[in-house]
Amino acid sequence: MKFLAAIFFSWLMCASAFATDIPSRIEISYDVKTDIGDGEIKEVMDIKHTKNGHSHIINSEAQATGVFKLLEPNAIIRHSEGIITKKGLRPTRAYEKRGKNEPSLAVFDWERHMITLQHNGQEIREKLPADGIDRLSLSYNFIFAPLPKHHFDRYVANGQSLRLSHYKITKELLDTPIGKMETMVLTRQEDKHSKLKRKLWLALNNHMLPVRIVSVEENGREIDKIVTGINISYQADH
Repeated sequence: MKFLAAIFFSWLMCASAFATDIPSRIEISYDVKTDIGDGEIKEVMDIKHTKNGHSHIINSEAQATGVFKLLEPNAIIRHSEGIITKKGLRPTRAYEKRGKNEPSLAVFDWERHMITLQHNGQEIREKLPADGIDRLSLSYNFIFAPLPKHHFDRYVANGQSLRLSHYKITKELLDTPIGKMETMVLTRQEDKHSKLKRKLWLALNNHMLPVRIVSVEENGREIDKIVTGINISYQADH
């Protein structure tokens, strides 16, 4: 009986820690450098506690600055929403909108295990793997889930496609505008002749937040964003 009571107490403590230690809001600012100009990104993650657990909404807005704004006057908006599980983020809907263009949309139907992808007026439905996630959610996933030691595989959606991505994990001391940070580095492994690239630095001592991301997109544009500010709020039932 004492043994069962001890187990229950341990579970209760863990559940309480999960409820109180999770931030209610995370705000991150980035400076962005590309091969054709510079910009800024503001990202906000709101976390709400409900009777069924925790839900999340992530919004990201990228805006060109200086002369680059003449070439790219419109913002790039990224959005993801879903629930938080013991295994990390489980998105239900994610989209990316560039200027006045129609957004690229990914809808995750976990009951039917299907994902719907909408891009340029076309719609595709595919089988949804159990570990499916969108790209924005992946950047924040390891706030809530343990990071594997050496590598991991995930199916990642971006509205246009769902692809299996292989990531290698290393460790690095990163120098940022707000100080040096111990980070875990997630490097996507690409085919030998692929021009695509994606690399994430997660802050070990700051909730595993994404503090730098380097990527080469499908249009060939190289993007390097690095953190310039972090604000974390802990408010009950935000």
